Amino acid sequence: MMDNILNAFGLKPNNYHVASFGSGLINYTWKISGTIQQYILQRINKNVFKAPQDIANNLVQLENYLKQTAPEYLFAAPLPTVNGESLVEDEGNYYRLSPFIKNSHTVDFIEQDKQAYEAAKQFGKFTRLLKDFDLTQLRYTLTDFHNLTLRVEQFKTALANADKERLSNAAAEILQVEANIDIALIYEQLVKGKQIPMRVIHHDTKINNILFDDNNCGLCVIDLDTVMPGYFISDVGDMMRTYLSPANEEERDLSKVQINDDYFIAVYKGYMEEMGSALTATEKDLFIYSGKFMIYMQAIRFLADYLNGDVYYHTQYAEHNLVRTQNQLTLLDRYLQSESKFQGYIAQLEKAFVSSI
Repeated sequence: MMDNILNAFGLKPNNYHVASFGSGLINYTWKISGTIQQYILQRINKNVFKAPQDIANNLVQLENYLKQTAPEYLFAAPLPTVNGESLVEDEGNYYRLSPFIKNSHTVDFIEQDKQAYEAAKQFGKFTRLLKDFDLTQLRYTLTDFHNLTLRVEQFKTALANADKERLSNAAAEILQVEANIDIALIYEQLVKGKQIPMRVIHHDTKINNILFDDNNCGLCVIDLDTVMPGYFISDVGDMMRTYLSPANEEERDLSKVQINDDYFIAVYKGYMEEMGSALTATEKDLFIYSGKFMIYMQAIRFLADYLNGDVYYHTQYAEHNLVRTQNQLTLLDRYLQSESKFQGYIAQLEKAFVSSI
């Protein structure tokens, strides 16, 4: 099977070593190593991405645009097959090959504010370079991925159909979700009123979707499957959700779920250095809201899955999704408690920026 795929990309199998690579949870990834060149091979997860060709189409469109408008930008685009195709189909699965970027690495956990700054800067740069891209050329690879209004409706349906034991177990979490429903109402108003523009958004801004050089400087964004039209609050919000706390969503000890103020400042500085001139005034006012938006949405997704009987997210122990819900609601509470501090940091940073002009 692997020989067929390598041959399709013009690589002689006997000249390359194939090994599993990375820590991604969606696609299957291998590093293809030869004496001169190295590559990354991925099998797209069809259970998540129902139309792999839509991903390929998006990346071709973006690559062509960036070649014309920002040829110096490092865009980790897949390589064509010998027949000029973007994907190889083998036994019903789809594969793509990308060059392995030398002297680069990823990190799974933030250890210093520089990493948060560099990552935010790279995600901001990506969207800024594509601010004039024709969004009609992009296909939605995950429909309604960050549609908070839909997620609330799914939660309400799960609430109506849940068994009594799970309703009882999650009673406190249900109340907390309902108490913060204003977060969803703000999103609904933004969308209905078209108060902020659609942009080319990555939608998955985890720290391991950035390539760093040996000095921990950001090189480019990777894992572009979820790139599609969206709102900037998705990218900034996902950074807030996944960067600010040293404890990820799997942590059971909720005392470890805390907010690192330095990481918030780093995200703001990095993203705004790239996108500050492109964002509208309304978008800038929503910078802090973006974190509430994403944390709240992930909390209700975990809770809805728990109420549905754990049918979507893989669980490793009883009440796993409920613990994840508690984790994210704790993060939301810590975030809300820090909101006034965040406003102060932004005011100081903006004042310093104006003074430096």
